[in-house]
Amino acid sequence: MTTVTDLNQPTLQPAAPTGRRLSLPVLLLIIAGGLALTSIVRLITGADGITNVSQMSTALQLAVPIGLAGLGGLWAERAGVVNIGLEGMMILGTWFGAWAGFQWGPWTGVLVGILGGAIGGLLHAFVTVTFNVNHIVSGVAINILALGATRYLAPLAFEGHTGGSAKQSPAVDSLGSFTVPGLSDALRDLNNQGWFFVSDIAGLLGGLVTNVSWLTLIAVALIPGTWWVLWRTAFGLRLRSCGENPVAAESLGVNVYKYKYIAVVISGGLAGLGGVFLSIVANPFYLEGQVSGRGFIGLAAMIFGNWMPGGLALGAGLFGYTDSLNLRGGSANVHALLLLGALLLVIGAIWLVVRKKYVPAVATLIAGALVFAWYASTDEVPNQVVSATPYVITLVVLALSAQRLRMPRANGMPYRKGQGK
Repeated sequence: MTTVTDLNQPTLQPAAPTGRRLSLPVLLLIIAGGLALTSIVRLITGADGITNVSQMSTALQLAVPIGLAGLGGLWAERAGVVNIGLEGMMILGTWFGAWAGFQWGPWTGVLVGILGGAIGGLLHAFVTVTFNVNHIVSGVAINILALGATRYLAPLAFEGHTGGSAKQSPAVDSLGSFTVPGLSDALRDLNNQGWFFVSDIAGLLGGLVTNVSWLTLIAVALIPGTWWVLWRTAFGLRLRSCGENPVAAESLGVNVYKYKYIAVVISGGLAGLGGVFLSIVANPFYLEGQVSGRGFIGLAAMIFGNWMPGGLALGAGLFGYTDSLNLRGGSANVHALLLLGALLLVIGAIWLVVRKKYVPAVATLIAGALVFAWYASTDEVPNQVVSATPYVITLVVLALSAQRLRMPRANGMPYRKGQGK
């Protein structure tokens, strides 16, 4: 374990995660391999929709609220506070964003929605940090409180306005979007050619430059911004030390309570921004129940990413992509992905054999055979399977990645000022 000797030096870090971390070239090679495998599946099945520009654009839009919720969870948990209340903070963001947005404009709605989520974060910090209440209990209470509060306030705020009701707000004006001229059309044309690998890359890149909301651009910028603040500044080092060893941090002069409060309030604000995205960008109005568990999926994306911004972004992209299957050619596309899943399981079995883990290899190979049998014996999958796909992927990914994860050492642990004396 690395010993932190001077918290004014941003290059020093608390205990590094155990295990080998993938280098950027290796990670890019894995991503390219996955895209090539997807391209092969597309050519075999004829399901061109799994990598077209529209699919990728929708996936990006659906990934943003999940990524913002996960980013909020990362800030809180890096400071040692488990934030199960992300769902409730997103709900507050949806309501406050739409409430202010239809009255004073969408950008005001964005700011007020962030404030609404931050209020939820402040309440969570007050209960867990000051009164040392169990973090899970507090998070669940925040979720229930947010749901009850918005259900009570919605009729009072929205009824009587054009388009408003007890469960829906009036419409909010658009924040606007942009398309990169020339490049977007060129990538779409290349994607329509159906060439191996090249057209799939064009579809992926085309989704990033076609009808992109300005709020999406802000959300994407927050990923490297978070990495820089938490891993390249003295402030970030102090904050992370509170999640690794708060007693040692206190002994070096860090106000642990203050940093935990800051982290959890920022966490709530980011989750609130995710809620704003749902009620202003994804839909131009607040609708009761529109968060639909995305706060929990964001938490899963954070865990999948091993409490790192880059991994979190990949997890959010994966879950956003599977969620987008509900909207665009869901049954045919999910059926094609059964073949992709079978191939991935076979490759996983081969990898386990190379590592001389024969029993897991056999189990993985059997699972791959069953998935392939499902693909070969059917022409489509039921709509219920399509709807459940994002949640199933969440569980499978977490199960497969659990062995390499390491959360901050003091995450969720009770702390009292001066307890190290």
